Amino acid sequence: MPSSAPTASALACRLVESAEELAAHHAVRHQVFVVDQRLFAGNDRDERDLAPGTLHVVGVDDGAIVGAVRLYPLTSGYWQGDRLAVLPAARVRHLGALLVGFAVATAGERGGHTMVARIQLPNVRFFEHLGWHADGAPGPYHGVIHQPMAIPLGAPAR
Repeated sequence: MPSSAPTASALACRLVESAEELAAHHAVRHQVFVVDQRLFAGNDRDERDLAPGTLHVVGVDDGAIVGAVRLYPLTSGYWQGDRLAVLPAARVRHLGALLVGFAVATAGERGGHTMVARIQLPNVRFFEHLGWHADGAPGPYHGVIHQPMAIPLGAPAR
């Protein structure tokens, strides 16, 4: 007897592979940081988006790009993760956790030993749950208090 239950859609994360995917990556960030949160006026792009070492990642839900994160090397094995954005309808599917995990794994695979990020205070517990820890005192970033956080890379999976 066939099941009438809907099938779950597939979640995936990957590095941007085309100009169209990069445009979709930026569109997700624009929706979250410019339209919804009003952290940036106009757009959230900066010089990091054009830097050669910056990696842009998309989060995909059943073929649609609904999440984004970017990461880039700093110095001496440190990597920065930022601009984590997931469209509201996809947040219940835990795509944010998958994007963070993908960024952490990617930085570790590329020789990093530590990833750092600035996290909005309401999201600190989410990052702690993923293994991150506070790395300094909270402070303003684009007019909103953020907590510096870090995670060691290359550690065995829990």
